[in-house]
Amino acid sequence: MDSIEVEGKTSQEAIKFALKQLGVTRNQVKVEILAEENRGLFGMKGARPARVKVTLKK
Repeated sequence: MDSIEVEGKTSQEAIKFALKQLGVTRNQVKVEILAEENRGLFGMKGARPARVKVTLKK
């Protein structure tokens, strides 16, 4: 597996999830933010999670 796309409440949380799944550290990967989190109206309506793509460096 060279890359993985993960969602989280924040981009930092999504990165942590991806690193844990890949079993690597932050300096061993390239991180691409696909979508920032959106809390929506009053933190409820229209809320969207952050989405990141984490790729192993060669």
